[in-house]
Amino acid sequence: MSEHELLLPAVTEENICLPLAVSAVSQYWNVNLPIAEAKEIAKKYPNMHGSILIEGIELAERHGLGSLILHSTLSELKKVIDMGVPPIVILPGLFETVQHASVISGYDEKEKSIIHYMPQPDQIGVIPEKQFDKLWEEDGRLMILLAPSDIISKIKTENKSKEKSNRLCFVSEKLNLQNRKEEAIKTLREAITIDGSNSTALCLLGGIYNEKNMQECVQYYEQSIKHNNSCYLAYRGLGNYYLKTKQYDKADSYYTKAIKINPTRFGPIYKNRGIAKLELNKKKEAKEDFESYLKHMPNAKDKESIMQAIKEL
Repeated sequence: MSEHELLLPAVTEENICLPLAVSAVSQYWNVNLPIAEAKEIAKKYPNMHGSILIEGIELAERHGLGSLILHSTLSELKKVIDMGVPPIVILPGLFETVQHASVISGYDEKEKSIIHYMPQPDQIGVIPEKQFDKLWEEDGRLMILLAPSDIISKIKTENKSKEKSNRLCFVSEKLNLQNRKEEAIKTLREAITIDGSNSTALCLLGGIYNEKNMQECVQYYEQSIKHNNSCYLAYRGLGNYYLKTKQYDKADSYYTKAIKINPTRFGPIYKNRGIAKLELNKKKEAKEDFESYLKHMPNAKDKESIMQAIKEL
């Protein structure tokens, strides 16, 4: 065991409003969050897949923990671990999952690696430091700290003044999931007013405008990329917008930029780029993309129709 590693309890029970990461960190501080309360809150989100991190954070706060939501750095991450605080980070998902929250339980300075908390005691999740930082950067190096308030107040970080802007991003996602789109837009505009360089807020606002098929999404995605040129979701969002508006050259270009950042993050991006390439009469490349889509998504609902399209190309 590394000297920079924290011991967290093994946790298996979770709920969409009580993500495993929040439950594990809360139990680390001897705060047991009631699953019944989380299940009651979850009724606001019928048919929801995945988890709503802000609901878990707010649940932890109601039961006595303080929190900080920050755009951070690798050196800050290590500093809070050495203070005895296990940070939660936002990392890219796999296949159809866009993002996931992961607890970092430690780091190994000698091996230059980052240690992920694994709920099963016999599992070890170690990732090289450089690889971790590259993945973490895709979503703006977001870090959530949950700890007793007296410990939270002692944490000195570079971006603490912008904390409210980051929190509003998480609140907006909750509002968006509750179909309160206009409130979500207002919340994100406030986040951007507090911190105009918040790439997460800019990307989320672009996403809501994209859902509404509004051209305004383009400027927000572009600003997000300006402040974080590894923002995978902004490149993918621009690809989606240009595909919908039949600007296939641009769709192809932005999907390619997203894939270059992370080729395994989101399987369906290959199908979308394949459609754009097909419209551009790049049949060989379209076929390769459809094959990549099925490789990443072997159980895709549209598997048969995609296989048929591959045969015809």
